Amino acid sequence: MITHDTRCALDAVVDLLNTAPEGDAPGATDSLTDLAALQAFVTRNAISDVGTLGDRDLASVRAVRTRFADVFAAPDDRTAAERLNDLVAAAGTTPRLTDHDGYDWHVHYFAPGASVAEHLAADGGMALAFLVVAGERERLRHCEAPDCRFAFVDLSRNRSRRYCDSRTCGNRLHVAAYRARRREATR
Repeated sequence: MITHDTRCALDAVVDLLNTAPEGDAPGATDSLTDLAALQAFVTRNAISDVGTLGDRDLASVRAVRTRFADVFAAPDDRTAAERLNDLVAAAGTTPRLTDHDGYDWHVHYFAPGASVAEHLAADGGMALAFLVVAGERERLRHCEAPDCRFAFVDLSRNRSRRYCDSRTCGNRLHVAAYRARRREATR
């Protein structure tokens, strides 16, 4: 039910959130600290229609990141909706159909000439809004691994995903649990 462009926007929101330090975790660092990191983020997420990036873009994208974190942390749908409405309105959304870079027709919500922060706020905000409208806000999650708080969108059929990455966090915890059981069994 999620279109390609909505999935790309959700992936970009999650990637942006995960550039922030993980709360009070030891060694937590912000990985969006300079223009090179911002350019890498834009490239990694194939964000189109972005001109030359500057320091103002970096500060604006970091502010949008904070607003997305507030949406993920919203205690209920109404609060999430209010936060999303404010975010999308501030981005000056201008929905338009487009087909570019080998992708079929899809909707961009950012205005032509929008900054990268406005682009992220508009497209990412609308993608998150679609989840709220569908009654699927509970799919916005944080990793349950004790030493990881990365954000992710649970797109599994039964909404059972618990870890940001099953190959790293999930496997690490499963192996630790297995070893603990083995130690207990040998005692």
